[in-house]
Amino acid sequence: MRFRILGPLEITSSAAAEPVRPRAAKIRAVLATLLVRANEIVSVDSLIDELWGEHPPRTATTTLQVYVSQLRKLLHTADPEYGRDALVTRPPGYALHLDPAQLDLTVFEELHHNGQKALQRGDHAAAADLQRRALQLWRAPLASDTPHGALLARTAVRLAEVRAAALEQRMRAELRLGHHQRLIGELHSAVAEMPMREEFHMLLMTALYRAGRQAEALRIFAQLRQTLVAELAIEPGQPLQLLHQRILSGDTELLHPAPLPRAAEESAPQDTGPATPPETHLGQVPLPGRTPNRLPPRDPVFVGRSDELDRLGTLLRDIPAGGCAAVAGAAGVGKTALAVAAGHELGDLFPDGRVFLELGGPRPADPAELLTRLLQRLGVDTPLPADVAGLRRVLDRLTADRRILLILDGAESPDRIRALLPATAGSTALVTCRRVPEGVTDRVLELDVLPQDEARRLFTAAAGRLIPQHGGETPVREIAALCEGLPLALRAAAARLASRPNWGPEMLAARLRGEQRRLAELSAAAPGFHDRLRSCYEETEPVLRRAFRLLGLVPVGPFDTRTAAAVLGEDVAKTGELLNALVAAQLLRRVAGGPEHGTHHRMHPLWRLLALECLASESPAAEARAATARLAKEFTGQLRDADGRAEKCGIHPLELFSRRQDGLVDVVRRCHAAGLWAQTVELADAMTGFLEARAAWDTWETCHALALEAARHQEDLGAEARLLRSLGDLAWQRRQLTEAGEFYERALLTADAAAAATERGRALVGLADLQLDAGGLEEAAALLSPALDAVADDPRGRYEAHRVLGLLALENVGAHAAEAHFADCLGLATTLRDPRLESYARRWLDRVHGQGHRPAGWSEVRPGVWRLAPCAN
Repeated sequence: MRFRILGPLEITSSAAAEPVRPRAAKIRAVLATLLVRANEIVSVDSLIDELWGEHPPRTATTTLQVYVSQLRKLLHTADPEYGRDALVTRPPGYALHLDPAQLDLTVFEELHHNGQKALQRGDHAAAADLQRRALQLWRAPLASDTPHGALLARTAVRLAEVRAAALEQRMRAELRLGHHQRLIGELHSAVAEMPMREEFHMLLMTALYRAGRQAEALRIFAQLRQTLVAELAIEPGQPLQLLHQRILSGDTELLHPAPLPRAAEESAPQDTGPATPPETHLGQVPLPGRTPNRLPPRDPVFVGRSDELDRLGTLLRDIPAGGCAAVAGAAGVGKTALAVAAGHELGDLFPDGRVFLELGGPRPADPAELLTRLLQRLGVDTPLPADVAGLRRVLDRLTADRRILLILDGAESPDRIRALLPATAGSTALVTCRRVPEGVTDRVLELDVLPQDEARRLFTAAAGRLIPQHGGETPVREIAALCEGLPLALRAAAARLASRPNWGPEMLAARLRGEQRRLAELSAAAPGFHDRLRSCYEETEPVLRRAFRLLGLVPVGPFDTRTAAAVLGEDVAKTGELLNALVAAQLLRRVAGGPEHGTHHRMHPLWRLLALECLASESPAAEARAATARLAKEFTGQLRDADGRAEKCGIHPLELFSRRQDGLVDVVRRCHAAGLWAQTVELADAMTGFLEARAAWDTWETCHALALEAARHQEDLGAEARLLRSLGDLAWQRRQLTEAGEFYERALLTADAAAAATERGRALVGLADLQLDAGGLEEAAALLSPALDAVADDPRGRYEAHRVLGLLALENVGAHAAEAHFADCLGLATTLRDPRLESYARRWLDRVHGQGHRPAGWSEVRPGVWRLAPCAN
């Protein structure tokens, strides 16, 4: 039995044909914790901290026992002889007994250690081989499919550094062996993955120089220097500058393998700063005498957000001492990363220290506990008062007249925030939260998703590998669009790509394209992704959760209150209240200037997928079906009166339709899947004119095929005839003339059975069109006479009949005979208020009068449809 933890967690053995993997994330976390401390006793308290952090459930100990029992069964499945006995109970916890060779982590570290020794003694071939074997065990970051608590997170960071060191030492050894030519591509990838590590830049510059590419080597230095100066305001280290000078001067000694200078390692302490004069005592509690600097490292893939950083800097600069500012936004939008970046950039504003405190957790914490943790992070390491009042006095004394920045992360509860806010002039609090509790502060930066260019940069940086621009730019653009700029989703997508080295961005884009599995794909390599999205939903009250689920049925894009009211089954006033509450809960965004102006709302596509997932699992099927029916009815009405409403807004009806086309198809599909036959037919019918005008042939076929099936379920022969004729028109447009004839014949038979005179006439016109197209002028004339009688009460049918009669007259008699028919077309088009049909009639009237331009030998047989045929004038 062997364990693989450098990547997704797996157990392999001869007893199991396929790797065994715990399905539950918590069980994977227990196993991963025991593995990183293999052959050691891991206490129950440590395991509980790893699984639940500072907010374990009351049943944590019992639940942990269940997880251990299930893990033992899993180990027994993998190795029936020894598996169960490997995990033993040893007070105060558990131990997993393994031979070091059974765990890829210990083998990896042993190989790396031996490779390091080989490099030190100058055995470069052995060093390269050992480090290469170590790196082959690395599939992805530690337990990449498992949620990380404090222990796993620390171990993952340490191992990432070990992996970087192994890679650097392997490349150093291979460069010493003269393999510079084949290392260049891999070094480029390493530099892109770890852009701040000077060692890799030095190796790449040396390899390029030895390959005769001096200019490229110098360009690498220039790019790194530009990055360091822009982002950190520092120059490259002295070893790198010396190497740059040697390349610049054409040093021939560098052309031959020789020991390379190493960049100096930086080890600036994070927890303390410059010494300051000792503070006086407050009672028995001595205040710290050093400046606290307890910020997490700046996110290595933090990109963009320059405008937001500037605005946040302005908020913090202008705020009165002792005040509070907030960064608010939806889950996963990057609030914490922005706050930490601001803390690093604004150090000059807070010379007395910067402290980060994660609040987190859904239930309110004890204010005394929060204050104790904050004071400890501020450097107070002596016993503290037990009561809130005493703790507040220590905090007030510590922050008074000192410029300290307190970053309070995840402050969703007003009690959590108010217990920690500085109450005296001096220090400032920066709060991150989804929504700012009432009365806390009015200095709020609302954080939105990233613009597409920054989203692409974040994804590329987080993917940790070089993506060729010539082949990767378009897929990366699509991935950023599918994640719609949400940093949490972009990081999850990057983790998915990083966990599959054989995938390119094209493969990832293809897998994310399907809505049904997008959330699962993003969660596959980032297990906390789904929970982070769902947390906003779960924290709202039931009435808002219901509204959120139902609004998932609204297609992607802005929607108005009228559409929301339809899907929710509420009046407009009540709907407005629900929408405002969902905006406050960060589950909706308010957008101005929607398709018809005014205020609209929009749900992020990933939250919409979550809403549909929750709708399927939590709402009665009848409720979702009724909401779908109401939505279809609303859209049908909007399409039918689009002309009037669009004219009032100055928007062409076709523009309105084009913005909604994909969403309308989605609603047609949902109606069909729910067995809403009447709604499927009505909505597809309402779309017909727009589909024809936009030449949306694939959409036309999809919607009308579904509607035809729905009409048959309804046993509505009239609708069936109408849809068959429409599909015949589509086939004619596509020049699939045989299929068009079959559809028209079936439409004619069905119309006769339904006694639907109008559809009989339209089908006859379609057949006449086909005869005219084939040169059967007499046959076309014979069909048009009864067709014109049948469509006497249908303006659109009469328009089509006169259109074909006009074309037939041009072929048979001449322009003077066709004029009357095209004049009739113009009058009917005016009645129909259809500018496209009207323009077609006017063009033909101009031509029969010898005006306008017509390409020689071409005839416009339908609006925008031309065929090559002789035509009399």
